[in-house]
Amino acid sequence: MEILLKKDVANLGYAGEIVKVKAGYAMNYLVPQGFAVVATESVKKQNAETLKQRAHKEAKLVADAEAQAAAISAVTVEVKVKVSESGKLYGSVTTMDLAEALAAKGLNIDKKDITIAAEVKECGEYEASVKLYKAIKGTFKFNVVAE
Repeated sequence: MEILLKKDVANLGYAGEIVKVKAGYAMNYLVPQGFAVVATESVKKQNAETLKQRAHKEAKLVADAEAQAAAISAVTVEVKVKVSESGKLYGSVTTMDLAEALAAKGLNIDKKDITIAAEVKECGEYEASVKLYKAIKGTFKFNVVAE
C-alpha cells in the first residue's frame, strides 16, 4: 500500500515522501496517528506540486545545515564532571550536558539530535554527532575533565 508521509517517521521516510508499507501498518498506526495519508492519484498530484514549490526552500535548508555542520565540526567542547579518586565518573556524560555546552558556545542544538559515539565513563576526549537535517550530520569532539 502506498502512503504519503505527513511527518518524518524513523526508519521509514521523511515528510512529503511516498512510501510503500503493509496495509495493516498504514491503516492501524500511521493514518490514525496522523503520520500519513493514503496516496491516491489526487494526493500524489497535489504532493508533486507542493514539492516543486518547496524545492528552493529545500536548497536553502540544506545549505544552512551544511554551514552549521562546518561550524559544529570546528568546535571542541569541554564538559566538567565530578570524578572519583580512581578516575571514574559519577554517572556519565549525557546528550543534555553536551547540548548545554554547545549552547554556551553559541550553537543551539536539541539534545534529541545529539548522538554520543561511545559510552562516557572516564575523563578523556570523545566524539559525538549531531543530526542537522535529513542526512546531514555534523561531528564534534568533546573533552571530559574533572571538576
